[in-house]
Amino acid sequence: MDNKAVFNALGKILFLLAFTMLVPLLVAFYYREPLVPFVFSFFITLITSLFLMRFKGREDWQQKEALAIVALSWLAAAIFGAIPFLFEGVSFIDAVFETMSGFTSTGSSILVDIESYSRGLLFWRSFNAWLGGMGIIVLFIAVLPKLGVAGRQLFRAEAPGPTEDKLRPRIRETAKILWKIYILISAAEVLALVLAGMSLYDALTHTFACMACAGFSPYNAGIEAFNSPLIEFILTFFMFFAGANFALYYRLIHNRNKNILFRDEEFRAYTYFLLGFTGLLTLVLFKDMGFSPFNSFRYAIFHITSIMTATGFASTDFNLWEDSAKILVFAVMFIGGCAGSTGGGMKVVRFLLMLKYARRELFKFVHPRVVRPIRFNNKAVPDDIMQSILSFVVLYIGVFVVGTVLLTLLGVDMISSVTASITTLGNIGPGFNVVGPMANFESIPPLGKIILINNMWVGRLEVYTVLVLFTSDFWHS
Repeated sequence: MDNKAVFNALGKILFLLAFTMLVPLLVAFYYREPLVPFVFSFFITLITSLFLMRFKGREDWQQKEALAIVALSWLAAAIFGAIPFLFEGVSFIDAVFETMSGFTSTGSSILVDIESYSRGLLFWRSFNAWLGGMGIIVLFIAVLPKLGVAGRQLFRAEAPGPTEDKLRPRIRETAKILWKIYILISAAEVLALVLAGMSLYDALTHTFACMACAGFSPYNAGIEAFNSPLIEFILTFFMFFAGANFALYYRLIHNRNKNILFRDEEFRAYTYFLLGFTGLLTLVLFKDMGFSPFNSFRYAIFHITSIMTATGFASTDFNLWEDSAKILVFAVMFIGGCAGSTGGGMKVVRFLLMLKYARRELFKFVHPRVVRPIRFNNKAVPDDIMQSILSFVVLYIGVFVVGTVLLTLLGVDMISSVTASITTLGNIGPGFNVVGPMANFESIPPLGKIILINNMWVGRLEVYTVLVLFTSDFWHS
């Protein structure tokens, strides 16, 4: 592996990150808050980037360089993005936890009294989630010309889902298209929230978190602070949008075919899963908890959409619900959004293909001599894709179990350990008990926070990209 090429690429990514810090600097200036945290962070990140860019390696990166650049870029972004938090008394581990949660669009937080922090810092917290939602590497590819094959390697290493979805032959054009759609939908959400009664600051911070499926809010009570069904329905609508494949939106606009969404098997399954669990939870909240029919539906569709897309917003404390309701919320944590979305989790396409695989195996017991391929969107799925999905699920469950066991050994109760592990690995946000929607992760021991930081990192990059760094074969010629 060409280490100099990796250092040079990391330098370029940190160079872009440094200039994104000027955005919260302007917010701090507007609200007359201290500017030193962001000025210092800008120059430290900029100087480091210029130093790393002095290394000159080959530009035709191979897969090893691409994997290292992608994985280390997210880690570097979390570390350098944490610098502003240090100025407001947050410890280093907690600061990295918060920014890793932001950049990976997880939304888990260690901040106890959120409203006590500066508006500039809370804006940066949501803004880095928005940057990470579409992907730091996708932004890098979009703004840097002449990446060619190297850009394709980076996109393949970061793109969520079993396969990359190219909209244009040139990968840079694909990255630009995805960012344009992302910005356009974000602007529409800001406008909708302002019209619904939010201030511009609140609309921006909640849009950044919603479109990234991150779930950060500048208020201790989260979305409950607004107590507005209209705002909740607007957020639900855009969470649903953010959890679907952005490539479908491009094709919808480009082909002007309204049926293109529901011709896609994953989008149909995504919609059916969401509506099915919403219906079940509505009945449970109405029957077992005595909510009115309207509030039962309101809370059900908001929280199922929020958790399934891995956004993590909460409009009420579902940690206080009956077990029959909480088990439905817990179940959708394992499904996630669509491939090519900003959502987390295992992704609907994997879940759907696993169900098809199980169905085929049952069919083979009855008809052992019949060859029956697995089909998705009317195309046969190659065996290597199915093998990749099966190994992904094994690794995903393995990381989840290891995280749960380690947290339990550190003294965290079982329910909190289980949900903290899956909610960080799935980039979801809140769990149950001490990590519930109206609580935070501050009480988790420092070593436990490091484990969860690793979970967020691994989950956001689809397991393989990070775990491969810990194998001896990766570092051998």
